[in-house]
Amino acid sequence: MSVSELAIVFACLAMGGILKGATGAGAPILAIPAMAMVVDVRFAVIIMLVPNLLTNLWQAWRFRKARPSGPFLLGFAGAGGIGAGLGSVALVHLPAELLSLVVALGVVLYIVLRLARPDAKLSLAVAERLSVPVGLAAGLLQGASGVSAPITLSFLNAMRLERPVFIATVSTVFVAMTALQFPSLFLLGALSWQNLLLSLLALLPISAFMPLGSAIAARLPREAFDRMILVLLALLAAKLMFDALTGA
Repeated sequence: MSVSELAIVFACLAMGGILKGATGAGAPILAIPAMAMVVDVRFAVIIMLVPNLLTNLWQAWRFRKARPSGPFLLGFAGAGGIGAGLGSVALVHLPAELLSLVVALGVVLYIVLRLARPDAKLSLAVAERLSVPVGLAAGLLQGASGVSAPITLSFLNAMRLERPVFIATVSTVFVAMTALQFPSLFLLGALSWQNLLLSLLALLPISAFMPLGSAIAARLPREAFDRMILVLLALLAAKLMFDALTGA
């Protein structure tokens, strides 16, 4: 990897850290596509394992008092973990272009609906009924591509959660997913000690820039936070659609 390629990866990891600190998600959205330009997607997903696990553990603990009670989070996180384990098989053996395209189209539809009906809200009762199938789908995408945000963020953003509740929820779900990815990829022979060391090093720029993202978000009103999530989803949908259509 050349110096310029390393600089690109570092910059995208740093930007991912800013997004992670501000929204509770975002590091894989920038880091995995960036690394995929210089390494293969499977390697990029593996490199993000340690940053995903440790940053989400930290955020889940920091916002633990805002964590929602009841069956919603248990079903969402549990199904997400199972899906991530199964999706890891696809990461090793199968292409994910069609799945990425379907998810991207779904996110675009969601953004259109949110802009057309900005006051629409998914109730907790409905979210509880959908938590297991949505969590399973998100986990499958996480395991197969390293990025579950199109489903996870769309679903949680539709619930119109306050920022602390949002971050507590999304971090817990990501912890469950990543925790199941580790043994799955190890059993599939895709994880090595060298890759784990590189994954640990990737944690440095992400964690260094997360406080900046938190400081920015603390000064934003709720409407600005919602717009940030929608912009994040739009960028992600565009990237997924481009990759799926071009075979990138």
